[in-house]
Amino acid sequence: MLQGKRILLIVGGGIAAFKSLELIRLIRKAGGAVTPVLTKAAHEFVTPLSASALAADKVYTDLFDLTDEAEMGHIELSRSADLIVVAPATADLIAKMAGGHADDLASTLLMATDTPVLIAPAMNVRMWLHPANQRNIATLEADGIQRIGPDEGDMACGEYGPGRMSEPQAIFDVIQTQLSDGPLSGKHVIVTSGPTHEPIDPVRYIANRSSGAQGTALATALARLGANVTFVTGPAMVPPPQGVNVVPVETADQMLNAVKSALPADIAIFAAAVADWRVVSEAKNKIKKGKTGAPKLNLDENPDILATVSRLRKNRPDLVVGFAAETENVIANATAKRKRKRCDWIVANDVSPETGIMGGDENAVTVIDAQGAESWPRASKTDVARRLAARIADAL
Repeated sequence: MLQGKRILLIVGGGIAAFKSLELIRLIRKAGGAVTPVLTKAAHEFVTPLSASALAADKVYTDLFDLTDEAEMGHIELSRSADLIVVAPATADLIAKMAGGHADDLASTLLMATDTPVLIAPAMNVRMWLHPANQRNIATLEADGIQRIGPDEGDMACGEYGPGRMSEPQAIFDVIQTQLSDGPLSGKHVIVTSGPTHEPIDPVRYIANRSSGAQGTALATALARLGANVTFVTGPAMVPPPQGVNVVPVETADQMLNAVKSALPADIAIFAAAVADWRVVSEAKNKIKKGKTGAPKLNLDENPDILATVSRLRKNRPDLVVGFAAETENVIANATAKRKRKRCDWIVANDVSPETGIMGGDENAVTVIDAQGAESWPRASKTDVARRLAARIADAL
C-alpha cells in the first residue's frame, strides 16, 4: 500500500475542498503520511483543525511563519514528500503554477520542489474551458505535471459539464499507482483496448460491440503493480484509466502505428477488438440511397497488430498476450490463434450474445499458453484484470 510514503497535500480554495478530507482519510488508512497545506481561500471551506485531526499532523498555512521557517523551512517541506498532490487545484493555483508565481506558501512550495506533482483540477465549466486555463494546463503537462480529471457532471454553481474534481477514491488510486513499488515496477507495458472505427463515409463506420471495459481494467491493475502503462485505445464506451499514458486512436492503422511508436516494451497486451476489415476507399461525402439499391463496399483486411508485434525480430516484448473473442469452439479456435499469431498467451472468452460479456461488466476467460489452457470462473472484469495482472507479474 502506502506504508512509509509521505504526501504533501495542497488544498486550494474551492467548494471541492471538502473532498480533501476524505482523501486524507484514504491515504492514512493505506499507511501513508499526509502533511496538509491550506491556502487562505481553502480556510473558507475546510478548517485547519479538521485537516490536522484526520492527518494526525500539523497543518501549514502561512509562508511567513517564523517558527515554521526555523523548524521546517518551505524548501525542506517541499522536498521531504514522495509526492505533492494539489486537490482541489483551482484555476488560480493552476495559473500560478504555469506562470511560476510564488506569492504564498502553496505556490512557493510548488516552485521550490523537485518532487513529482499531481493536480486534481476543480472549477466552473466556463473557467475550465477558458482558453487561458487550457493554455495553463498544456504548460503544466509539458512541464511533466500529472493530472487527474476533472470529471463531468452537475456543479455547485448549477451548471453542468467538465470541471468537477475527481472523487477521492479515484485520486487515491492514482496516488497509489504513482508511489507503487510493486512487482512490475520499472516495466513498460503496452495495452490496447476498445474497438476501432473504420470509416465508410463521413457519418458511418465499421465497428464492433466492444466497450473497452476489460482493457481499461487491465491497464489499471497493471499500473497498480507498478508498471509504466501506455494505453492505446480506440473509441471506447468507458473512460480511460487514470495514471497511465493514454494514446487515443480511431482506426486499426492508427492503433498499429501507436503501438510501434510505443516500443520498446517489456510486455504487450492486445485486448482491443480491432475491426478485421476496412473500406478500401472512404467516401468523401455521405452515401445517399439510390434507385440501384445498397452500395457495394470494397473491403480490405486491416493490419494484424498482434501478429505483427509477435513476429518482430527487434524490440519484441518479452511477453506478448493476445485476446480471442469467440462465439464457438472457444478453446480450439483460440489455441489455433495463439500458434498462428505466434504470441505467448491468448486470453479467450465466449462473446456469444447470450453470455452478455461483450459490453457487459463481467467476463469468463481461459488463459492459453504453451503448457495448455486454464479456465477461470466468471467474475467482474476488474477481478479478471487483477488476476491476469498478477499472473503476468509472476511470469516475469
